[in-house]
Amino acid sequence: MATNRNEPVTPGAGNALTQMKYEIASELGLSNYAQIDKGSLPSRVNGYVGGNMTKKMVAFAEQALASGNISQVVQAAPLEQPSGRSQ
Repeated sequence: MATNRNEPVTPGAGNALTQMKYEIASELGLSNYAQIDKGSLPSRVNGYVGGNMTKKMVAFAEQALASGNISQVVQAAPLEQPSGRSQ
């Protein structure tokens, strides 16, 4: 079984992202998504969940930018500096 090595950019965001994933899966009719072996699901189903997560996060950022609250977006997703690259 593969392990997930992805780390959220913002420390402490992992629990919120997991909760969001399960809420979106429930909205898509997958009420027991937390217990399902994700490897047994078609990639299209898992893609719907991830795609809808991305769509909602982009909508949040667009709304914050449109309202002139750029600092909210910058604080929520700070830019990462490339590591190991010499200039």
